[in-house]
Amino acid sequence: MSKNLKLSLALITTALIVLVVALLAAGNDSGSEQARPDDSPGTGVLVREDSPRLSEGGDAVFVEFLDFECEACIALYPTIEDLREQYGDRVTFVVRHMPLHDNSMAAALAAEAAAEQGQFEAMYRKLFDTPEQWGHQQTPQMDTFFGYAEELGLDMERFESAYNDPATLERIEQSKQDGQSLGVSGTPTFFLDGERLEPTSVTDLENSINAALE
Repeated sequence: MSKNLKLSLALITTALIVLVVALLAAGNDSGSEQARPDDSPGTGVLVREDSPRLSEGGDAVFVEFLDFECEACIALYPTIEDLREQYGDRVTFVVRHMPLHDNSMAAALAAEAAAEQGQFEAMYRKLFDTPEQWGHQQTPQMDTFFGYAEELGLDMERFESAYNDPATLERIEQSKQDGQSLGVSGTPTFFLDGERLEPTSVTDLENSINAALE
């Protein structure tokens, strides 16, 4: 590998790290507002019985309020995947929906519709792996989401029925209301064992989990 290529790769890696840390420090989507310091977490429901789980570790519970279209959530997705790989056998990773736009609401509906067939995680990965195909559009990209469902081998009649079921929308709206009652107004927002995290770096997330498992 040439010296110039090594230098270019190093600069790209450094830039990505700086971007992720900056997004994490911001703690929310650019179109939303930070929760005020006087908000009082603990007054709402953090995890419901029907909240999607990405793992069932048991020793600690890590909750992320997310928007599939949120740039910070997308940037931190690989970090969350790394944490799941490292701690998934000891930590229950829970997803709570906080869609901030019509298109991200449609994405959340697709994830919940896939969950009806036990494929929430597969759709979750698909959405975060392909934001350039569907994200930041003025209208909901339903054709793309239904195409993903077909790629995942889902029963399309069941998927369409669940996607259009008012109960599916109600679950997502309930998640948003729960987040708001906990002082969440931006994405991503993290909780660990009921306590809201205020990380300023990626390392802070890992350190918090390690402390919870001690």
